[in-house]
Amino acid sequence: MAVSYLHFLQPLNFSSTSRLSISSRDSLTRRNTCLVLASNNKVETLLDSVKWDDKGLAVAIAQNVDTGAILMQGFANRDAVATTISSRKATFFSRSRSTLWTKGETSNNFINVHDIFIDCDRDSIIYLGTPDGPTCHTGAETCYYTRVSDSLEHLESEIEENKLAQTTLYSLESTISLRKAELEVPQSGKPSWTRRLLLDNKLLCSKIREEANELCQTLEENEEKSRTASEMADVLYHAMVLLAVKDVKMEEVLQVLRERFSQSGIEEKRRRASSSK
Repeated sequence: MAVSYLHFLQPLNFSSTSRLSISSRDSLTRRNTCLVLASNNKVETLLDSVKWDDKGLAVAIAQNVDTGAILMQGFANRDAVATTISSRKATFFSRSRSTLWTKGETSNNFINVHDIFIDCDRDSIIYLGTPDGPTCHTGAETCYYTRVSDSLEHLESEIEENKLAQTTLYSLESTISLRKAELEVPQSGKPSWTRRLLLDNKLLCSKIREEANELCQTLEENEEKSRTASEMADVLYHAMVLLAVKDVKMEEVLQVLRERFSQSGIEEKRRRASSSK
């Protein structure tokens, strides 16, 4: 089981080789310093639990918190993980330069870390976050854009760099975006269903309402789970076509959901109602 640690650790200035001294100037300073020391001790305990290799390193993977895309893989040591906890910026250890480096320190394409997970064997780490820009030095969204099947069939120079590793959800979004881009090209024959929906807002909205009603019916009529999954797939597909029409990325929707995790649903609705007045 992967274990998350970042949620209970407050940002702090930390180095595994440094120690903090308690000032006696006033009680407020003492309380604040004790809090930092407590967090410091938690970080020390966490770092002690990782199974570092003989060079003091562990594999560190950066993953997009919204899309699920694997952005890059590097290595981290104790100081790199501690720096990531403190700065909330994905930090690694460069084996070639034998020094820490924060992704984005030269390009400003930082990876803003929301959480950190350690695997069940405690020898690899995931930085779960949001990138400020392209992660790969080639300018690609992630470092993983080379499909093995393509490599086996074509020369490396012929491989398209935009074939990113995508989850099912984002593969669907990419397909819908492609159909939208093709609207500018006249086509003969019967148009695809996605093309028809993209060209007819009234048809699209009627289908979303229809599919949403059928989804609700699976609950009202106590239909089997497979039927509910099927109807939800229809709702999701048609809703994603609407997002494409409105030029809204699925990532934007997921970001809104993530920001609501710590909010009361009642308070969030009240806030939206007051802002619309």
